[in-house]
Amino acid sequence: MEHLLWIFGSVVAVSLVAFIGVVTLSFRESFLHRLVFVLVSFAAGGLFGGAFIHLLPRTAQQFGFSTLTGVYVLGGIASFFTIDKYIHWHHHHFREEEECEECAEPLSYMILLGDGFHNLIDGMVIAAAYLSSLSVGIATTLAVVLHEIPQEIGDFGVLVHGGLSVRRALIYNFLSALTAVLGAVVVVLLATGTGITRILVPFAAGGFIYIAGTDLLPEFKEETDVQKSTIQMVTFLLGIGVMWGLKLVVQTYL
Repeated sequence: MEHLLWIFGSVVAVSLVAFIGVVTLSFRESFLHRLVFVLVSFAAGGLFGGAFIHLLPRTAQQFGFSTLTGVYVLGGIASFFTIDKYIHWHHHHFREEEECEECAEPLSYMILLGDGFHNLIDGMVIAAAYLSSLSVGIATTLAVVLHEIPQEIGDFGVLVHGGLSVRRALIYNFLSALTAVLGAVVVVLLATGTGITRILVPFAAGGFIYIAGTDLLPEFKEETDVQKSTIQMVTFLLGIGVMWGLKLVVQTYL
């Protein structure tokens, strides 16, 4: 019962991140770019930390790190690559992108479709992580939230640019985010008598590695300014440090 409260409390909290877009309306564009600049590097560190400090060690502890475990990790990488490639799930991170006017609205609905599927997977891996252990569940939730914040800021801007009103963009984005709850329900219903955590925990690690390595880190390489690059590295390491600190705190107090 306690695990269910953590699972559904976490996926609802992750879904509520969809509303962060409305907060950005009061920000100046220059400030928003600087904010997302920091959040992206912090999220990259958090995702790598979640994969290598929490998810993979827990998998190795429970099941050992066999060839099959490696296959599940690769399955996570391949699955997120497929989403990227064929459903056109893009993390815009508030980039200015020139789109033809007639393509704008279809792009908005494609983003909602891709995010909905992505959030479904997020809900599944969060639930599986909590079924593995409380500390892994909390770490996975935090890693997802860190990544969702800059993504939702960017997606909200693109949805409005694509022709949706602010109200419709918020509602549709939230409905897309609620698929995380559905994903969690599926895992909870399938968990009894199955080894679903054996599959989904390393699968989530692979997904985190893919997102951080192919979606977020390339932005580091694009930056050539020494001061900005230093800020990126510091916040990246801070993201890893937060995951390490979380592991110590949860092990001590929970």
